[in-house]
Amino acid sequence: MPRGHMKYRHLSRKSSHREALLRNLVTSLFKFESIQTTWHKAKEAQRLAEKVVTLAKKNTDASRRRAHQILYTPDQLVPKVFEKFGARYANRPGGYTRVLRIEPIKEDQAPSAILEMVDGPKDMRFAMTAKTLASLPEEKKMNEITAKNVKKVTQFRENGMEELRKAVEEMRVTKDEYIGDIPEKRKVYPTMSTDRSRRYPPATS
Repeated sequence: MPRGHMKYRHLSRKSSHREALLRNLVTSLFKFESIQTTWHKAKEAQRLAEKVVTLAKKNTDASRRRAHQILYTPDQLVPKVFEKFGARYANRPGGYTRVLRIEPIKEDQAPSAILEMVDGPKDMRFAMTAKTLASLPEEKKMNEITAKNVKKVTQFRENGMEELRKAVEEMRVTKDEYIGDIPEKRKVYPTMSTDRSRRYPPATS
């Protein structure tokens, strides 16, 4: 049997289960603008989320019907996606979401990631760039890498440079070291009882 390039990740699920999983992840993404999951699930959910934003930018009856088929709770989320995200990314040619690798958050050490909407209030790269600028002395110029990141996080963001300046000033005043939500370790395996009486018979004299 010929083996070609895998067009998508099966995620060890049958097609119906895989589709339901991705729809659930994308629904949560548009609801909270940032979710934590495994790396492979995030990459597949990213593809579907990008398609939904493209539908929102078209803003036609056909695209709304298609979005209703993808999202759970469409009566709540479709207006938000088409009005809020469609307007936010009107001038952005693509790349509406971002996947960031993080340390494993499950005890089975599965590769973990954060899937987020860019140019929003939970944009991790925007916050990290602001933190980097806040730590620099005012008289010192930024290096080439920081300058590239500044361009990336402000290029398509509405009032990007002004928002970045405000974030930098706030971090300099508050000395805030916190960025985003720190993922907690998640239990995967059931907790085994340590009660020896359940594992061994009582001792006899």
